[in-house]
Amino acid sequence: MLDECKALSNETRLRILDWLKDPEANFPCGDTAGLGVCAGLIQHKAGTSASTVSAHLAILQRAGFLQATRRGQWIYYRRDEARIRAFTEALHRSL
Repeated sequence: MLDECKALSNETRLRILDWLKDPEANFPCGDTAGLGVCAGLIQHKAGTSASTVSAHLAILQRAGFLQATRRGQWIYYRRDEARIRAFTEALHRSL
């Protein structure tokens, strides 16, 4: 549970998770056929470098909050709602 909490300890990562709750409203191209949102769109919205947003996305993915799908040269990210729900339930039980 500590790794998940660390992943949530950054404002940019929290914003990314929030944006991905409703990709159609937060990104111009929305959710591409259920794959998620392209990392480039997330980078643009976050206003950070590609390497910085890539590191944030990797941390969120390792924590289990994001799922990634590669299509050619592009990687699409979407929230893992079941994993997020399980984490919040476990957090609620432990506190």
